[in-house]
Amino acid sequence: MGRILWLLGAGIVLFLVRIVLFKTGLIHMVKKWRRTIVDLFHVYQHYKVPEFNEVQENHLYRKVYTYLNSLSSIEDSDFTNLFTGKKSNEIVLRLDRNQVVGDEFLGARVCWTNGEDENGAKSFVLKIRIADKRRILGPYLQHIHTVADELEQRNTELKKLFINVKNKRWRSIPFNHPCTFDNIAMETDLKNKVKSDLESFLKGKQYYNRLGRVWKRSYLLYGPSGTGKSSFVAAMANFLDYDVYDVDLSKVADDSDLKMLLLQTRGKSVIVIEDLDRLAKSTAVSVSGILNFTDSILTSCAADERIMVFTMTGKENIDPAMLRPGRVDVHIHFPLCDFTAFKTLANSYLGVKEHKLFPQVEGIFQNGASLSPAEIGELMIANRSSPTRALKYVINALQRDGNVRRSFLENGSRRSEDASSEMSGPLCGGGGGGGGGSSPGVKEFRKLYGLLRIKSSRKSESYDAARD
Repeated sequence: MGRILWLLGAGIVLFLVRIVLFKTGLIHMVKKWRRTIVDLFHVYQHYKVPEFNEVQENHLYRKVYTYLNSLSSIEDSDFTNLFTGKKSNEIVLRLDRNQVVGDEFLGARVCWTNGEDENGAKSFVLKIRIADKRRILGPYLQHIHTVADELEQRNTELKKLFINVKNKRWRSIPFNHPCTFDNIAMETDLKNKVKSDLESFLKGKQYYNRLGRVWKRSYLLYGPSGTGKSSFVAAMANFLDYDVYDVDLSKVADDSDLKMLLLQTRGKSVIVIEDLDRLAKSTAVSVSGILNFTDSILTSCAADERIMVFTMTGKENIDPAMLRPGRVDVHIHFPLCDFTAFKTLANSYLGVKEHKLFPQVEGIFQNGASLSPAEIGELMIANRSSPTRALKYVINALQRDGNVRRSFLENGSRRSEDASSEMSGPLCGGGGGGGGGSSPGVKEFRKLYGLLRIKSSRKSESYDAARD
């Protein structure tokens, strides 16, 4: 009888101890002590996987990162980050820096530490028993490759936009820009030429290799602000299903730093440097340094399967040698809006293919007036509930633009500053003619060359591709 009572008492005590351990978190400390004691009886070897291999990205680091964040044991680390997943109600876990996550493979236990040193250099450190090393190291690393590839394959539909920060590093956010070649306002013939050129590029790996050339393509988009250059880049990325790297030159110290930054980009990407003519004058990076990268020996290391895009307002101040084939293959001009582009915008923004005001709009365009697609688009968005009112606002803005041009030419003015005027009046006026006699509430931003533009200049070739 006493033995039974003793066993019952011992069971109650063990039960209470278990409750105390789990309820107070002492079990976590006990496990850590147990691992520490076990470690004293084993010899371990450590393998470091740095984020960068000198200047280029270490692809194994990315695969280990993807693999570790898929493990359920990540929940056991002391500190774990929570992020919103693909769906709004989905929560995903991400390992934080200097945290440890355990894994098991073929009966052997290994540990990974997500490290970061004082200089911000990231790495993963694998801790594995020497007794298990020969048996599992090779198969385990291959297992990581396989699992990471499968996970990345599932996420291929999620494109990313990369932006550069200080210390020559990239940070990314999801890229979900809605612009495509189907909804972009552009001449059909030009659009088809670009799509054909991109399709040829996608299929051209063997062709480029046979020629001994790097598998890349470079574009120059030039024209006034608001003519759709940035939207065109988004349409290219969506068509190719590529990531986008948006280079901020103001955060690049010099030409050498720019090279190091570009060396860290990945394949299947569109690398964009916007406002090249303006930014190069206000940063430590030279235009020649930027364009030389596209045809230098470093290109063979960091430009394969990439599209490089440069944008600028005009080519007048750039040495033509800087824009030669090999550095820039395709030149595309983005002019101010003409009547054809206007009809495309009216169809997209207002759902109008024909309207009684179209002949009046066409006549104003023929007289030399013009606006950027962005300006016309904003007027249509603001008045989308009434297509007639929207068109009247556009007509009023075009007439004002024509008056400014005529006044400028008649007076013989040679002002070099921007000619801009503030328009008054409600964006969505109520009655009384629907805005036909009032001014839209947007600003007309006009450069000198924009004011001097004549209609014949817009009829020139917009697409100039250098043959390989």
